[in-house]
Amino acid sequence: MSRVVVTGVGAVSSIGTGAEFLTGLREGRCGARDITCFDTTGFPHARMHEVPDFPYDPEHPTQGIATQMTVAAARQAVTDPSVFSSVRGVVAVGTTDGDGRDLDALSAMELEKGLPNLDPLLARRFRMSRMPLSVASSLGLMDVEPLAFPNVCSAGNFAIGAGLDAIRSGEASYALVGGGDATDRRLFSAMYRYGALSPTTCRPFSADRTGVVFAEGAAMLMLESLEFALERGAPILAEVLDYNLTCDGNHPTRPFQEVVAECLRGALHNAGVEPSEVDLVMAHGTATKANDPMECGALADVFGDVPLPPITGIKSMIGHTAGAAGAHSCVAGVLAIQHGFMPPTVGGPRVPDPECPVDVPAVARPADVRTVLVNALGFGGANAAVVLRRFEPALV
Repeated sequence: MSRVVVTGVGAVSSIGTGAEFLTGLREGRCGARDITCFDTTGFPHARMHEVPDFPYDPEHPTQGIATQMTVAAARQAVTDPSVFSSVRGVVAVGTTDGDGRDLDALSAMELEKGLPNLDPLLARRFRMSRMPLSVASSLGLMDVEPLAFPNVCSAGNFAIGAGLDAIRSGEASYALVGGGDATDRRLFSAMYRYGALSPTTCRPFSADRTGVVFAEGAAMLMLESLEFALERGAPILAEVLDYNLTCDGNHPTRPFQEVVAECLRGALHNAGVEPSEVDLVMAHGTATKANDPMECGALADVFGDVPLPPITGIKSMIGHTAGAAGAHSCVAGVLAIQHGFMPPTVGGPRVPDPECPVDVPAVARPADVRTVLVNALGFGGANAAVVLRRFEPALV
């Protein structure tokens, strides 16, 4: 099967967009702030990782804010879209709620004006299927299969896996993959009721953790077959070795440790990678009381007697970007390989937790990062793990 490489990445986040995302990771920025993008009246606490000063483009009124962020991340990942305009490809976007703010607006409009008077533009654009279509049309990609993955918090990794499969099967020469989301009041309210949201910051694997902080943003990766990338002289940032998916359906919100371990173990097996070869784990790391010990337990099951590599939880910096979370972690993993560092886990000083006995860098750590395991977990037990590795020209 064709080897698949990463030739471009893009990110829109609360700690920076484009090159600033890399700077934010290295500096250990935290983008949490009080919510301004929707009314939080009635909530005792309301924190979020908003993307500051994102320039919504009124010239594209058929695209909501989440879609425009995803298009922006895709443009960063593709330096010259004309190269791909007539080449067979895939555009796959994972999301949890898509342009859910438009649905909020429609709900308010229905209460105020009645159902017959809804804005047809909003009714058209909040559909998740429009996200990959908008990416393709905005970049002038003509011969593509658009795919939307509403697989909640693991959606970005599902999209990456779909792109990998399409290239390996010969159905596509490239795949533009990732995720995008913009948290809305409706989704925020649901997570608040679950008791999963922190009133301050997200502190994964710390004994004093108080939950996750929701976020908006997008992350996209350009995947290509190695042959196509070499033929056009593309810069190769990393290689996607393989991935694995599992679904336990054990609980609506609580992942099942044995099946999470099965997902991680399967990804390494599919990639032909031994646990001892993993240099960095990009964890799901939601900083909830239930998730972090479970994830540490699953990693311990997978690595066995092999010492666990350092663990990074970037939700401490960018928040939980929902359907884009896995893609953000994969972009961070590619940057870690490319620039030789381990992104930190921030959010405040870490208080050791005997249930989470892992090495968590508090500041960016210079390191020779060759292999990265990226973990993403979704509601209903939808788990997705991706294995990234430094590209080795000697193997060509």
